[in-house]
Amino acid sequence: MNWQAVQHRIEELSKQLTAIQSPDGAWRMCIDCGTMSDCFALTVIRLLDIRDEALIRELTRRIVSRKEPNGVWKLFPDEREGSLDATAEALFALLISGQYSDSDPIIADAKQFIRSHGGLSKSRSLLTQALLCIAGQADWPQALRIPLAALFSSSGPLPSLFLMSGHARVHFLPIIIMANKRFSLRTAFTPDLSSLFLNGVRRFENDSPIISVLSSMFGTAAGLLSPEDDKLYEQAISFLLERIEPDGTLLTYSTASALLMLTLIAAGRTPADPIITASVRGIRTLLCGNPSMMQIATPTVWDTGMLAHALREAGMPTASETLRRAAHYLRQRQHTRYGDWSIRNPGTAPGGWGFSNVSTRYPDCDSTHAAMRALQSDAPFAPGSTAAAAEHWERGLNWLVTMRNDDGGWPAFERNGKPLTADLFGFVGAADIVNDLSMPDLTGRVLEYLGSSIGLTTAQQWLHHSAKWMLSQQEKDGSWFGRWGITYTHGTGAAVLGLTAIGVKPDHTAIRKSVRWLLSIQNDDGGWGESCYSDQQRHYVPLHFSTPSQTAWALDALIAALTKPTKELERGAEALLRMMEAPPEQRSTYPTGAGLAGMVYVHYDSNNWIWPLLTLSRLLRKFGS
Repeated sequence: MNWQAVQHRIEELSKQLTAIQSPDGAWRMCIDCGTMSDCFALTVIRLLDIRDEALIRELTRRIVSRKEPNGVWKLFPDEREGSLDATAEALFALLISGQYSDSDPIIADAKQFIRSHGGLSKSRSLLTQALLCIAGQADWPQALRIPLAALFSSSGPLPSLFLMSGHARVHFLPIIIMANKRFSLRTAFTPDLSSLFLNGVRRFENDSPIISVLSSMFGTAAGLLSPEDDKLYEQAISFLLERIEPDGTLLTYSTASALLMLTLIAAGRTPADPIITASVRGIRTLLCGNPSMMQIATPTVWDTGMLAHALREAGMPTASETLRRAAHYLRQRQHTRYGDWSIRNPGTAPGGWGFSNVSTRYPDCDSTHAAMRALQSDAPFAPGSTAAAAEHWERGLNWLVTMRNDDGGWPAFERNGKPLTADLFGFVGAADIVNDLSMPDLTGRVLEYLGSSIGLTTAQQWLHHSAKWMLSQQEKDGSWFGRWGITYTHGTGAAVLGLTAIGVKPDHTAIRKSVRWLLSIQNDDGGWGESCYSDQQRHYVPLHFSTPSQTAWALDALIAALTKPTKELERGAEALLRMMEAPPEQRSTYPTGAGLAGMVYVHYDSNNWIWPLLTLSRLLRKFGS
């Protein structure tokens, strides 16, 4: 192993990160979630008749830049045929932009693809269907005409809002309001896609009226079908308005913000309404990259916490100006408001962090442990820690620990969620939309923090319980599923790191089994790569080329589990070094972050920095001396 090359790459990455840190201490990198959020933003701007042709042109340029040579749009590069839903969204956005017409080849190719795959009636994405219905292209599905009384009820056959995940609530509720009102909005720019419903009926094939399904399951549901009271609409809209962030976005999401704006129009407000104009300003702040893309949310808090942690692990002194500024930024972003999380975690003071720069009421466990890693010098046991600094750290730790689920794992946003039947709605990715349960990858990261940074072990009974839960989640082949990264490589790396950090021995049967699995999927070039198909199909699907983040995740597990370097470990490290020799703009853009299965896959710019730097630092520290 060339330890000088490892040290050199660590130093180079550290220098590059220091150079691109923002003056306020944050790192502002992009997340690319495909073109869905671009299409939503462009469509809403046109439907609200906001005359910003420069922004329309920029979003149009971004959407066109993601077109495949065969004229379709994909959710991820190795998607074999392309995505009907993504292509439908792009087609509609390009036409409503006014920059393209039916006579343009790009439009003709997209229409041909949609027709060859059964037409728009084959759409299975909740957000695609909602976009087409809002724009007057399709009839609202009966499955979405759910009585508001059922959603705001704590009893009854339908899941109430607070059984869903928080991000589901702010997307689902606006859609339900508009579906119940049969709302649609057309302008002079609106195209007509009715010919793409091949049977002449503007309906979606996966539509099944929920009320009739429930009637057969639970008896008559006629009580749920009573006309909506205007007060219920007011209650539903108030629910959404209470969750607007200071920058005008709804819970920081551009897609939720777009839906909120249209819901307010459906409720009788005008585009000049202050809430709508503030929301437009808010989603503009989510533009990133060249060409500009509309991010679903900014990853600033997560990125800053993890990048600062990686630099500390690489040897940067805590007192350095780079880390001091990052810590200052993160302290300012710690939550002080109670959010929906407090409903199932009563008695706990706010103290978490959210994913985004503007988040004030939607903290998550992943971003919280990331921020706390960067604030490790604030811990009461850290040399020189002041009482004021320690207070931030203690509030964060208290919030994170109390968010642990009763099963021993950690959720993303709200504790003790109950699994909802995804088939109830029939949309692709419905389980990921509505559920927020314990996940091995997130739990593994929290356990690794508690073990490596605080020194907690399975000697604590509650962590012993968490370790048992993690071990129970291992797949038969030795891997673990990853909800927030692609997929089994991510879950396995996080699980092994977490378990060994809290005292599970490297020779434990589960750890040895995971190592065998990782070595069985190592690529010929020494690295690791896993397809987004794994996320959809719920079993490992190889990518057939290696990515920096997935290679780093696999190496993390091997470093934790091995007592000395092996030829497989060395091949993996050499592969990672080769990948990191490329300039930042030429490194892999494959989406190794998971959003919603079958709908959203995420390329984090930061993934090419955080994970390689952490892995190389661990490698050098354990085996390089």
